[in-house]
Amino acid sequence: MVAFLPCDAGRAIVISASRLLQIVAAFIILTLPPQARAATEIAWWHAMSGELGRQLEKLASDFNASQSDYRIVPSYKGNYTETVTAAIFAFRSRSQPAIVQVNEVATATMTAAKGAIYPVFSMMRDMNEPFSLTNYLPAVSGSYTDAAGNLLSFPFNSSTPILYYNKTMFRDAGLDPEKPPKTWPELGLAAKRLRDRGAVCGFTTSWPSWIHIENLSAFHNLPLATRANGFAGLDAELTISNPVVVKHVAQLAEWQKGKVFDYSGRGQSAEPRFQNGECGIFIGSSATRADIKANSKFEIGYGMMPYWPDVKGAPQNSIIGGATLWVLRDRPREEYKGVARFFAYLSQPGVQAAWHQSTGYLPITRAAYELTRAQGFYDRNPGSAISFEEITLHPPTENSKGIRLGSFILIRGAIEDELEQAFNGQKGAQAALDSAVERGNKLLRQFERASPDR
Repeated sequence: MVAFLPCDAGRAIVISASRLLQIVAAFIILTLPPQARAATEIAWWHAMSGELGRQLEKLASDFNASQSDYRIVPSYKGNYTETVTAAIFAFRSRSQPAIVQVNEVATATMTAAKGAIYPVFSMMRDMNEPFSLTNYLPAVSGSYTDAAGNLLSFPFNSSTPILYYNKTMFRDAGLDPEKPPKTWPELGLAAKRLRDRGAVCGFTTSWPSWIHIENLSAFHNLPLATRANGFAGLDAELTISNPVVVKHVAQLAEWQKGKVFDYSGRGQSAEPRFQNGECGIFIGSSATRADIKANSKFEIGYGMMPYWPDVKGAPQNSIIGGATLWVLRDRPREEYKGVARFFAYLSQPGVQAAWHQSTGYLPITRAAYELTRAQGFYDRNPGSAISFEEITLHPPTENSKGIRLGSFILIRGAIEDELEQAFNGQKGAQAALDSAVERGNKLLRQFERASPDR
């Protein structure tokens, strides 16, 4: 079957039936209203459950409602390790998502997987989406840049350690409830006073390596490792057995004997001991602030991490924990256009301010912080600005920009093994940290040998 169409010279153009159908179909698609066209779906694999997962899904839902071209589809894949493992296996079978959430300690591992990742700065440029790194907080974005300062992944959920204290216990012990301890000696005196007045423990802490090694080093402007904490090369070596860190761990071990400090385990296992009133002081993630407030039956005070006053330059600035969003290769270009649009949406001050206020995570831009302040959130929620103030205390240095060390999840485990031996008296602080350095460096060399950049 053929069709005859007139032309301007009075001639007829012969078109086959199949070609005519193609033309008609294209015309129908082009004339459809925008809402009738199918949106491009973009898979986002993440590791957030519970209330944080609901807030994440709200972000995706709000973005989807803001436009009709793209649809972000979030999928919970388990904890961070399970999520990145699932993404790796999916990439091998060419079924990977466009976006995957990866915790900050796996940054070096992701950076080394050059064929699998699409650097954010490149993607935003290629998709012609306006993007300026200067809009983002250096203390946040700096953890996810390359040696040239280009953003590799998109900062998403970032937190930093802060100090929490029980104002009721402070009053009962004759301590000023409006003055959190600012230095480690002040904290030791306050914690001993709490113990003398009957507290089960003076203070405890979560995430031992993150707080007492990684952030302690940054806050005192000390290198955690050579080669700019690993940013300048894979041949980095740990430097945590230095006098300041040894002194700190030795003091914690001494305080442990009388439960002025009481070690409560790894991860977040210490948090309930503060919530139920066992320990009067707690150092933990700023992102647990809402949870602590909701589950504690006493007035809570907040402060920055303590520092050793005899260390020149302290306090410097803290570093972040949390996770970031990586873009994976080998997805259709149209999906990347949607990812770029989504990241631009997430960077908007109003979106960031709402995420910051509802979750306790840091805003990734100063504009979001200023908007939150203008909205009166910090006035209504005392202590909620401390994490921002602490991480922006001074411009980050080579020592306080962040960490870029391969196999750091395993290294952190080795460090915490050795800290536990110091706290229970099996090893002295120097011996424990020397052993942590030796074990950590072996892992670094294994990672270096396995890296494609070697």
